[in-house]
Amino acid sequence: MSAKPEAGEVIIEMRPVGAVVRVAAVDVATGTEVVVFGPATTAPRALEELAVAKLKRKLSTDRGQ
Repeated sequence: MSAKPEAGEVIIEMRPVGAVVRVAAVDVATGTEVVVFGPATTAPRALEELAVAKLKRKLSTDRGQ
């Protein structure tokens, strides 16, 4: 028996790619994924917040259709 994902649960993956960092944010409940890139010198928290904001926007536009 598996647990049902909680609403709003997000998985973040950060992967360095040369001089940039690739940040993926995935909504666990829907499987929706977005990706952002930023300079490797940027604070990880700032990149995470950017990815989550993009994910929230994507989810809100998907629901509006």
